[in-house]
Amino acid sequence: MQLSGAEIVVKSLEEEGVEFVFGYPGGAALHIYDAFHRQDEVKHILVRHEQGATHAADGYARSTGKPGVVLVTSGPGITNAITGIATAYMDSIPMVVLSGQVMKPLIGYDAFQEIDAIGISRPCVKHNFLIQSVEEIAETIKKAFHIATTGRPGPVLVDIPKDITAEVTEFLYPKSVEIRSYPPAPKAHPSEIVTAVEAMLNAKRPVVYAGGGVVLAHAQKELTSFVKKLGFPCTNTLMGLGAYPHDDPLFIGMLGMPGTYEANLAMHDSDLIIALGARFDDRITGSLDGFAPHAKVIHVDIDPSVIDKNIKADIAIVADVKEVLEAFNQEIARRRKDINPSLVSDWWGQIEEWRGVNSYWYDEDSKIIKPQYVVQKLHQVTGGEAYVASDVGQHQMFAAQFYGFSDTHKWINSGGLGTMGFGLPAAMGVKIAHPDADVACITGEGSIQMCIQELATCQQYKLPVKVICLNNRYLGMVRQWQEFNYDKRYSNSYMDSLPDFVALAEAYGHVGMQIDKPSDVEGALKEAFAMKDRSVFMDFITDQKENVYPMIESGKGHHEMRLRPAK
Repeated sequence: MQLSGAEIVVKSLEEEGVEFVFGYPGGAALHIYDAFHRQDEVKHILVRHEQGATHAADGYARSTGKPGVVLVTSGPGITNAITGIATAYMDSIPMVVLSGQVMKPLIGYDAFQEIDAIGISRPCVKHNFLIQSVEEIAETIKKAFHIATTGRPGPVLVDIPKDITAEVTEFLYPKSVEIRSYPPAPKAHPSEIVTAVEAMLNAKRPVVYAGGGVVLAHAQKELTSFVKKLGFPCTNTLMGLGAYPHDDPLFIGMLGMPGTYEANLAMHDSDLIIALGARFDDRITGSLDGFAPHAKVIHVDIDPSVIDKNIKADIAIVADVKEVLEAFNQEIARRRKDINPSLVSDWWGQIEEWRGVNSYWYDEDSKIIKPQYVVQKLHQVTGGEAYVASDVGQHQMFAAQFYGFSDTHKWINSGGLGTMGFGLPAAMGVKIAHPDADVACITGEGSIQMCIQELATCQQYKLPVKVICLNNRYLGMVRQWQEFNYDKRYSNSYMDSLPDFVALAEAYGHVGMQIDKPSDVEGALKEAFAMKDRSVFMDFITDQKENVYPMIESGKGHHEMRLRPAK
């Protein structure tokens, strides 16, 4: 079959089973866009900004486990996409980004809309390719999907010069690829499993610390079985929420900077940390000097580069976390007679004492809407079953603390990069993937304006997402740090001259609501989610002075949390 390079690009996506591509056209990508127009198998979603394309593909990927696919043009097209690519890279999200490039003879001559896409993306992709000939396209795209979705997932960029998309060659899509410098993920050695389980069975103050790798590996079932077999306390990272049921008594809440009192103190006082698909980043560890001073560490991760990077592992297992958990469960079942619950009974007594300190409390009798109250009511109205995409800031932390996740792939947030503007386009990508599900975007009045133009995309494609804007008229997290560390000098954190969000939503063709009384919160949410075919923007006027607690400040340890002042 003789096809043009542009047709090969589209046909290759079809061979990969791609359903949706998120993108924005431009000169260097026009041959590819023309090829899209002449087929119906792969649907293209026209966003309003390339950053929106990457976040939408990201949300699609996080909620399905499939790779998100992006198509942008050269120059500003790819530079606009870099923020979203970096967001996916930091959180290990599978993504394939196709970028148009100027014609091959013009590369390096500062042609119109030329940028070194390979050089500029190198720090924030798992791999990238510059296509050199039309014959390379099919195999390169196959490699891109293979690299993006195997091992530790991540974004892969394929940069395609325009003249190559016009050339013609025979189309043969490979069934598989082998890359000598990219071996498959290693398997855990049986002796590593035995050694790790032996350490677990002798621990008196253990903690299971499960991160986003458990979500990416679809290992919720295996993790739950593992924790219940041992009867150990389990904590999740921000990225790992939903990997273990939030309402199970063995769950001690989220860990880290805004984590629960019991999770942070348990980590600090533990004698064994079982780290599963987590990377000990700074938001989790606090001060490295004082981190878990009495603990041995079992670290399981598919990426060898994270082992010993921040915290030294006593037992390191480089392998797929789902396969390791399966092996752990088999070994524990074999040695079930050696499990001694009394070893950890005193530990649970201490944890229950810490649990008695309600670290997430807030003034529920406030006459002003508290953001935590809105999130709790959102959980109640949706039955805890909604897909929740968040932007970045205080509202993100309130969502993580108060929604309560029991399923993987339903908590969609930018953890590693902390990208404002992520929430709305990510929710859009989720809604495309799950058209019958409730999809909420929890945001703030600062974050939402970063990519608010995607309300037009929601209108064009009839994507009825529900926007919950916790509007405190401040860049809330910035204001909080300025309160704590800068003697309340609120430099440029106040959001002056805000738009009328209700009128703005209506201008885009959606439903707008403003809610300023606590008594109206539940009714507004019920009304919004009853509108199954409309996007609704809910502008909740919340307490300007509300802070996120607990909070581990920079340079502090888990045992040095700042708690909410008493009434």
